[in-house]
Amino acid sequence: MATLLVTHPASLNHLTPEGHPERPDRLRAVERVLSADQFNPLMRVQAPEAPLESIALCHPMDFVEQVREASPKEGRVQIDADTSMSPGTFEAALRAVGGALLAVDQVVAKKANNAFVAMRPPGHHAETTRPMGFCIFNTAAIAARHAQTKHSLGRVAIVDFDVHHGNGSQEIFWADPSVMYCSTHEMPLYPGTGALNERGEYDTIVNAPLRAGDAGDKFKAAFETRILPRLTDFAPDLVIISAGFDAHRRDPLANLQLVDTDFGWATRKLMDVADKTAGGRVVSVLEGGYDLEGLSQSVAAHVTALMRG
Repeated sequence: MATLLVTHPASLNHLTPEGHPERPDRLRAVERVLSADQFNPLMRVQAPEAPLESIALCHPMDFVEQVREASPKEGRVQIDADTSMSPGTFEAALRAVGGALLAVDQVVAKKANNAFVAMRPPGHHAETTRPMGFCIFNTAAIAARHAQTKHSLGRVAIVDFDVHHGNGSQEIFWADPSVMYCSTHEMPLYPGTGALNERGEYDTIVNAPLRAGDAGDKFKAAFETRILPRLTDFAPDLVIISAGFDAHRRDPLANLQLVDTDFGWATRKLMDVADKTAGGRVVSVLEGGYDLEGLSQSVAAHVTALMRG
């Protein structure tokens, strides 16, 4: 078995306005770095479209239909201050979710050791009935619920190291004791959520905010003192990583000072937890990361770790 890489060219057809940080070139940068010889062992598959019923695991069907109806035939439509749809966006969003569902299926069936889903648009800001922050549907959240409903996994953990707090994932699972959401992120920063005292109705929300200028030492301390102990106690049956790489020191949208090796370290720590409680089951989905060089370096470190390199 090997690490599964899930992609699809439809991700490139989600077109954003000129100068927008969440752009197709992000995926091209990821594809370029993962074409290196060291990544030849990856199993590569294309992402299918998710059925609308799967998206409705976390978003009401009438909301899903509203998003589909908002899809333009040409040009772009704004659905949030910084989130827009082009004619290719709806398919890209369906395949982003579908890729994550396929990854869960393959990992649970032991057809892959773990998986990285390199798709866009990202998902962790999308709330139950609100697309926002470049996100249409909450890919990681839907994947977690799919693992529970299709594969009868009891406890799923989502660990989010994107520099922006995943308000959508937190909102969706705020009152759900069976899903733990853990996040490191810069504060204060968009979207303004993620304080230490935001813990959910069942104490399964674990926020570890960092300050502008913090580097790998503070990031690792947040993991080791707040996130990893809680995660280990929760004993998840599956670990989903919301893998945003915009905490890299090169990123233009934030002010943390992480480097690629920090993401590799965090990935290995999460794999250690999964090895103990989840039979090694890890599914990672791409979130942010807007400097192309920083993104490339970080994805390489992340995927190398998944491959147990």
